[in-house]
Amino acid sequence: MPVQDTRDTPGIRASGATRSTGATPAPRSTGATPAARAAHAARLALALPLLAVVLAGCGIRATEVPTDFGPAPSRVPCALTGPDVGTQSSRGILVQVFLVCSSQLAPVDRTVRIEAGPAETDRVRAAQALLDELSESPSDAEKQANYSTTVPKGLTVAGPQRTDPGDALRLSTAPAELSPYALAQIICTFSDSEAASDDGTVTLGGPGTDASRRYECTEAVRTRPGTETPPSTRTDGT
Repeated sequence: MPVQDTRDTPGIRASGATRSTGATPAPRSTGATPAARAAHAARLALALPLLAVVLAGCGIRATEVPTDFGPAPSRVPCALTGPDVGTQSSRGILVQVFLVCSSQLAPVDRTVRIEAGPAETDRVRAAQALLDELSESPSDAEKQANYSTTVPKGLTVAGPQRTDPGDALRLSTAPAELSPYALAQIICTFSDSEAASDDGTVTLGGPGTDASRRYECTEAVRTRPGTETPPSTRTDGT
């Protein structure tokens, strides 16, 4: 008996080169029953914890939230819980000095004592007091908040030389020889103190005869002190 070709028969779908032998095709499923769907959900619920265990065994921690591939937020607080003046004298002037925290500059309250002297040396005495604070090792509370300083100990300051403007300060180490962080700390600390000029700039020079320069503490310097050099201009106009 010849085999009937059913590829063109209405209601029957051909499958490649396979031909029907006349057997009645199995009825197509109309979808899983509620009981089957419930069983599948139960198997899935049991599989997820097992998958998490396997991933953990491979050193991979499962996460339930989308992964953010942006930069990780800093875990460093860069903030003290209160004014940390325990190591400072109880008598003095409250000032702000800029320390390094998370590769940025952050202000910290300090109490300093400035000895009395001639009015014309007020700027020098204020600058020296601030330098001494900057070069001091941070207190325990400041260290716990990850504050540090790069200003070297023993750094001193003097008044202007004969060729300098009257508001110039001369450091015992030339500003260009200081680290970028140390120079930024000094500029930003001086800029909001008696050591600054009337316009908020800071005029600094070294121990030699090189012309002093007027420096500015900008937002870029405070946020990127390691790479952003404080803007400056020579005081001799060259």
